[in-house]
Amino acid sequence: MADKPKKLRSTDWFGGEGKNAFMHRSWMKNQGLPADQFDGRPVIGICNTWSELTPCNAHLRDIAERVKRGVYEAGGFPLEFPVMSLGESNLRPTAMLFRNLASMDVEESIRANPIDGVVLLVGCDKTTPALLMGAASCDIPAITVSGGPMLNGDYRGQKIGSGTHVWRVFEDVKAGKISTADALAAEQGQSRSPGHCMTMGTASTMASMVEALGIGMTDNAALPAVDARRRVLAQMAGRRIVDLVRQDVKMSKILTRAAFENAIRVNGAIGGSTNAVIHLIAVAGRLGVELSLDDWDRLGRDVPTIVDLMPSGRFLMEDFCYAGGLKVVMRALAEKGLLHLDAMTVTGETVGEIVRDVPNYNPEVIRGFDNPLTEHGGIAVLRGNLCPQGAVLKPSAASEHLMRHRGRAVVFENIEHYHARVDDPALDIDENCVMVLKNCGPKGYPGMAEVGNMGLPTKVLKKGITDMVRISDARMSGTAYGTVVLHTAPEAAMGGPLALVRDGDMIELDVPARRLHLEVSDAELAERRKSWVPPEPPQGGGYQRLYVDHVLQADRGCDLDFLVGKRGADVPRHSH
Repeated sequence: MADKPKKLRSTDWFGGEGKNAFMHRSWMKNQGLPADQFDGRPVIGICNTWSELTPCNAHLRDIAERVKRGVYEAGGFPLEFPVMSLGESNLRPTAMLFRNLASMDVEESIRANPIDGVVLLVGCDKTTPALLMGAASCDIPAITVSGGPMLNGDYRGQKIGSGTHVWRVFEDVKAGKISTADALAAEQGQSRSPGHCMTMGTASTMASMVEALGIGMTDNAALPAVDARRRVLAQMAGRRIVDLVRQDVKMSKILTRAAFENAIRVNGAIGGSTNAVIHLIAVAGRLGVELSLDDWDRLGRDVPTIVDLMPSGRFLMEDFCYAGGLKVVMRALAEKGLLHLDAMTVTGETVGEIVRDVPNYNPEVIRGFDNPLTEHGGIAVLRGNLCPQGAVLKPSAASEHLMRHRGRAVVFENIEHYHARVDDPALDIDENCVMVLKNCGPKGYPGMAEVGNMGLPTKVLKKGITDMVRISDARMSGTAYGTVVLHTAPEAAMGGPLALVRDGDMIELDVPARRLHLEVSDAELAERRKSWVPPEPPQGGGYQRLYVDHVLQADRGCDLDFLVGKRGADVPRHSH
């Protein structure tokens, strides 16, 4: 794919007989490293997001050891290093707040150290985009290895999906359908093994995006965390990264415009998370690849969702693996002329070479284009006076009867107001209303938490209603479902139109027409704006202050404005 580089970065640290080389080699040798490790072989960084506070990534130490085996076998020198680990289940106020911080950690760790190529070990939602963003800004050879999904959840003989059944179980508790004891029993059966969410949530979606983009090995998306083949994949990635360094195949040669277009269409076919929109725009921005909300709508609009996985469908990632995994989906797209088959991947093969003739072992899990789960999947990008810079909705997880809807707004000024008000018996709300949540966007929360899929009021749930139109400037978990409008931009905390919505306003949602309209005149909105007061930032200093001051809106990927772009990996000046 490319010529051998004239000189490795690591040579500036370890090569030669001078004082600095002596110093660098000598201190490294306190780990028991033999002298021939410094003979000019490629130094491969293994960027590990292992943490016991990030349960989805708690097995990555073992994966790292498998990568090291492969690096050694190919004649490389592996060196593992840690970066901030972003666990969606524990981090508050939201892991998304720290995605950009972790990307800075990755970028600066790569550039400042004797690293020629890097293997990115990821799993939980934000670890994947954070590491991709950081490495992309350096633009060195890289392969991403995901930790893999958990085994299927099981509760009293039924499959249960991580995240998806959290929402379902507790809405059933509120509706009086099951007891709290039943819910606690489901808790025990949901997470049965190491790995990330086994639904098509954000973790599985981003693992799929890694494979679709060509920045990961074949089968990266679906192999379960405990499957022996996951370890084989990691070892093969270790071998392959050494080749990529020797051939000087940088990330920018893989993550091209064609690769991102492939990923967008794959996301539609798998019923992927809305969070992928923000993350892929952010990764593309680091490389200087133009990618917009309009691209997501244009490229994904006519792609049917053919993967029957929760939260949109019935099955889970273990079933997806046994059906043949992502390459089966990509073959189906390729046969319809919906993929760039000449896009190169880190395996050394093109997309077309990888997906040619792969069998589908279970057409119930991976359906054909003639029997889709949702005829028009992808991500619907909405426009209108309520979202001048756009908003998104996931059709495969929404209710068909609500895709065109007009209703009265019931407004929650922030998440605390929602919790205090939603189950008030005096609240004037029914299933025809539109729930509106403000001040939960990038600046407003801060970090744009996954609170957009607001739970329905108990009084509505007890009527047997399971979905309502919900609108916010927040995100929602990829494991969630419902007719939920998200990422409304500009957000309320910036004075976007969402900030001006009041109880009783009429709102029209028309997903086929891609329209979201607040039935309030421009003159009235201008009058309301006069009395609008921006919310106070939640913290006076530290990283949160930096984040609030510099974060971009959802339509631009929520990166920090000063991080956009590729800064390369030129060797810094000596430290001594």
